[in-house]
Amino acid sequence: MESRRKFLWATIAVGVPAGILALLPSAPARAKHPQIPQQQKEEEPHPPKIDPKLILEANQKEIKKNVEKLYDLASELKAEVEKTDSVQVLSLAMVRKTEEIEKLAKEIRSRAKG
Repeated sequence: MESRRKFLWATIAVGVPAGILALLPSAPARAKHPQIPQQQKEEEPHPPKIDPKLILEANQKEIKKNVEKLYDLASELKAEVEKTDSVQVLSLAMVRKTEEIEKLAKEIRSRAKG
């Protein structure tokens, strides 16, 4: 049982920092393939342009909110692991919480990439 606890701590110790590091824009941006513009409808000859700054600000707010949620989930998982008896098997709730943390980290990474 001790090995399971060590495995879970190792997963948390590696997963949370890796998720946060994935948010940092230190890696060079990949070149995007040019997209073929879609045909515009005749009804809207000039669709309204969306300000890229607004999109970036919205993404930044969403990333901050998700990082706070990720931190809260990781803290809750840590507390659950600490109070779990070493004789018991990991609960299904703990496994689901780790899946939720992983999903949130992937969402943050995809938003950070743009």
